[in-house]
Formats: sequence, structure tokens, C-alpha cells
Amino acid sequence: MSYASHLKESYGLPVFDFPGPEDEGTTRLPEADAVAWRISSDTYDSEEEWTEAFARFTAAVDTTRVRAIVVGAWEEAYESGPGRIIAALVDAGPRLPALRALFLGDMESEECEISWITQADVGPLLDNFPELEEFGVRGGSGLHFSTAAHSRLRSLTVETGGLPAGFVRSVAAADLPALEHLDLWLGTSEYGGDSALSDLAPVLAGERLPSLRHLALRNSEIQDEIAAAVGSAPVVARLETLDLSMGVLTDEGATALLGGQPLTHLTSLDLHHNYLSEPLRERFRDVLGTAGVSLDLDRGHADEDEWDGRVWRFVAVGE
Repeated sequence: MSYASHLKESYGLPVFDFPGPEDEGTTRLPEADAVAWRISSDTYDSEEEWTEAFARFTAAVDTTRVRAIVVGAWEEAYESGPGRIIAALVDAGPRLPALRALFLGDMESEECEISWITQADVGPLLDNFPELEEFGVRGGSGLHFSTAAHSRLRSLTVETGGLPAGFVRSVAAADLPALEHLDLWLGTSEYGGDSALSDLAPVLAGERLPSLRHLALRNSEIQDEIAAAVGSAPVVARLETLDLSMGVLTDEGATALLGGQPLTHLTSLDLHHNYLSEPLRERFRDVLGTAGVSLDLDRGHADEDEWDGRVWRFVAVGE
């Protein structure tokens, strides 16, 4: 099992942790537009709420120059959603005219397991920041997407151990004409990932995503079905990169992918964490590697377990 880790950069900027109250006044702060600011409280026994940390941040930093904000841990994230955090960010919107990137829920497992993170409707963030270009969120429990359209968003990343079908359908139905990069961690039914291939159909058709060039549909227990559908998906012809990694991809799905439309126009194909046989890996190298496509076929930690006469395979990120 792999785990999501803290972001190292956002919007091309290094992530900097805004200091806690005990370090206030002793930590030298960078220029407001030189970093992506991670603002956090403690998940357990927090002495300061996230909204209080954010209030200190807006008082200490020239918010008119801030380009990226990373929302880290908040108090009791395993049972308390980010409603107040979203409200605080929306209220501060007029003081954040340069904000172009926002990530909600940047927590590692020690702070809160990915499938324990309680989320909310992220629509108000997109609706109230019309200039936002990059948005990401971690955690699928209670996650909703009420945004019907956003004209400037270029990148959308959703990291979960189980992505609700309603969220997938809402994203697929949204008008996102500028979106170039879509990354969905679909997860497993055990952790709320109940989407079906039909929910992804509008994404694979690509009609509502005219600018899409980088597609990742990964960390899925139905990775074979997805790979087979991608093999004939209209959107693939204009992609530059394709990522079907981190899921339960076997020879069945990979064979369908190779037997579909040509993929030699891709600059990269990421299939890491897979359950492929060595002969099939070699086929990918022969067909795509020799054509100049950068391949990641690393099996990683994709180990099989056999129990009660059945072979069990797992996605990379679950709980």
C-alpha cells in the first residue's frame, strides 16, 4: 500500500509551511509571491483552529501577491469537514486577487488517512475564484462538486481512496473549456469509490474538455475496464500524456489497451503499480518504447495475495 504525501510544490512554486503561533515572529517569511503557502493546524488536540492560523496568515503576508495556497491538516479532519475553511477562503477572496492555485486537504497518513478525511462541496471555492488555474483536493468522504462551469481552470486533481460516483458525474458534466490536466484517483468501493465506467464516458468522449492534453484515471479497482475503454476513447487522440497507474491493471486490460487505437503519439504512458506479466511488459516496450513513448511499467508494491482459493489484488492507495 502506498500513501499520499505532502505536496512539495504548487503552481510551480515550492511549498512553504506558514509557521505556527509558537514560531510567530521568529521565522523569516519569504516574499508573498515566491512560494505556495501551506496553512495547517493539528488534526489531534489542536491548540489553534485552522481559521485562526489563516487569520494570522492574512495579517502577516501581503495577500494581494499570494499566488498559491495549500490547505493542510485541520482539527479533527477525520470527522469534521472543511466548511469553515471554505467559508474563510471565500470571505478572503477580495484580498487574494492573484490566487491561481489552491489545494484542499494536504495531509499524510499520520495526520489523517486519505479515506478518513472528511470533505465537503468544493464548488464554492471554484465559483468564488474565477481566476483559479489549478485546483486539487485530497479525501473523498463527503466530497461534492457543484460547479457547473469554470472558464480558467487548467488543472484538476482529486486524490482519494474512493471517489464518489456523483463527484465523477458532476466533473464530467461541467463546462471546463480551459482544462488541460485531469487527474482522478478513483479508489475502491470499500472506501466509497462507487463510480462505474459509464460515469467516465463524457470524459473519454472529450467533447466537454476541448483543451485536455493530460489524463490520469488511476488508483482504480476497475482499471482493466478503464484501460479497455481508453483503447477506443475519442479523447485519446489529442492527449500528450496518459496515466492508468496505481490500480488493478492486469494483462486483460493492458492487452485491450494495446489492441485499441495507436498510442505512439503520446509523450508518456504511466502504468506503474500493475499486475502485468513480463511478456506483456515487453510488448509495451516493443510497440511504444521503440516509438519514443516514455513508459513507466514498474510493478512497485503491487503484490498479489491468495486466500480461500482466490487471488486478491489491491490499488496503491486505499485507506
